[in-house]
Amino acid sequence: MNELEELSKEISYALRHAPLEYGLMLDTNGWVSLEKLLDALRRKEKWKNIREENLTEMIEKSEKKRHELKDGKIRAFYGHSTPIKVLKEEIEPPEILYHGTARRFLESINKNGLLPRHRQYVHLSQDPETAEIVGKRHDEKPFILIIDAKKAWNEGIKFYKGNEQVWLADIIPSRYIKEIYSHKML
Repeated sequence: MNELEELSKEISYALRHAPLEYGLMLDTNGWVSLEKLLDALRRKEKWKNIREENLTEMIEKSEKKRHELKDGKIRAFYGHSTPIKVLKEEIEPPEILYHGTARRFLESINKNGLLPRHRQYVHLSQDPETAEIVGKRHDEKPFILIIDAKKAWNEGIKFYKGNEQVWLADIIPSRYIKEIYSHKML
């Protein structure tokens, strides 16, 4: 893992899961002062010389686009597990979204739908390939759920944009899961 990836993981941990551990307080939209984050990072030997330029480079070179810098503040786009919910702007989703999951969760999903579990939102992918990659984090042979996002939206389910490839929802009731298929069917 290169230094920019390590920095991205450290910042993701601080902004998504443990802001208090770093002495940070996120606002309701997940933003924190860039200077406060830099000060918190500099307390660790590895990041004692960190500068704003390093964060800018990390964000620009990242394929996953996990963070955003704006007006002297920084935030993580998605993945928060903090007790205070980060508010997102509702936005109409595409017709179909996808969710990769481990086989062991299928029974629960069929019964209860998709729930955020230890995160603040359910994470959905814009394409089946990304959903498969996500699903493989928990199962070498994940199942891909096809979500009828447009129907869910029309019936009151709220969706939010995480970034270019990640969509978020509070919940996805099982009635909006159109199909379930194995990764081998892609």
